Amino acid sequence: MPNSKTNPTVKKENILNTIKGYQEGTDRMLSRAKVGTDKSELKGKVTSEVAKLHPKRLLLTVKEIIHETPSTKTFRMVSNTQTLPPFQAGQYINLFTDIDGVETARPYAISSCSTQRGYYDLTVKIVDGGFVTGYLLGNNITVGQQFNASSPMGSFYHNPLFHGNDLVFFAGGSGGAPARSMISHILNRKIKANYHLVYCNSFENDVIFRDEFRAMAAKHDNFTLTEIISQPTENHVGLTGHLNKELISEILTDVNNKTFYVCGPTPYNEFCRTELKSLGVQNKNIRIECNGPPKKPSCMPEWPANISEVDEVKVTIIGRGEYTAKTGEPLLNSLERNGYTIENACRSGECSLCRVKVLKGDVFNPPDTRLRKSDKQFGWVHSCVAFPTSDIEILY
Repeated sequence: MPNSKTNPTVKKENILNTIKGYQEGTDRMLSRAKVGTDKSELKGKVTSEVAKLHPKRLLLTVKEIIHETPSTKTFRMVSNTQTLPPFQAGQYINLFTDIDGVETARPYAISSCSTQRGYYDLTVKIVDGGFVTGYLLGNNITVGQQFNASSPMGSFYHNPLFHGNDLVFFAGGSGGAPARSMISHILNRKIKANYHLVYCNSFENDVIFRDEFRAMAAKHDNFTLTEIISQPTENHVGLTGHLNKELISEILTDVNNKTFYVCGPTPYNEFCRTELKSLGVQNKNIRIECNGPPKKPSCMPEWPANISEVDEVKVTIIGRGEYTAKTGEPLLNSLERNGYTIENACRSGECSLCRVKVLKGDVFNPPDTRLRKSDKQFGWVHSCVAFPTSDIEILY
């Protein structure tokens, strides 16, 4: 007879048999195994169901073009082939374009409410020298035109379990797009949260969703709107100037126990972070939606002192070719411009889809680039926010 002192399996079985219900559970498992299934007949069905909720690509059609302001249009996008997947208010999709033979993409926040799935609104504001915004807003797009896009993605949304119910959104310009989606979601779902939108713009006639936000604030007690214009006309009535810690203190009175969302141009985002931290707001309570690579990387800390943004360097893709690029252009942009396609989504250094390995040469990575320790150790960079500052050799 086996000895439990020398046979650990016997000892374990003896202990388990003392647990109430163990034997009944074991007998039930054996009984079900005789008539059950290993789910092989469902092969492929789980994948297809997941694809409905988060397909890799969407085919979107422009249903309507809405002129919001002199610098901004909203493209209402629908799908003729599938149900649009759900999204969290504040998320974005990556819109793919082919402009004069250059295949590229840009992320745009969904500005429509997440409680309806009949369409996505993509609100696009012109960017000085912007390659894609110039194309989208330059009367090139017509109703009925089709685009490929990614599924909704991103971590910039309200999580009631961690963010609480006292919410403040600092929006600069096109940052009003995700703000509109978040606010509409909270109000339509009747979520018990106080929401304060501090909306900063340069000109009175260029405030996206101005009338809509004002109507929401007049109708709902839990939504407060504060508008700030930095370059007002003589007849403007209201707050003017730039958002700073003194103005934040005046507007909010108390910054404690609040979650702050910040979305706008990169300098605006970083300035808001600095001002909030100077008021004692912890990093965990500040959520910033990155809005592309820095426009002036040479103004950032650690940029090489002897390098100009217009200096030219050689980029060599091992086994595939080489080209010349300017140091002030993100590596991903120059790769696309020269016919090299890389999977990408956020173009802000967050998703890591566009990583490439730098085998030789120097690359500037902005301080907030989300590189892992292993990336730095083995030479991987996020090409969307990486700037070559010497001749480089890469692999992808």
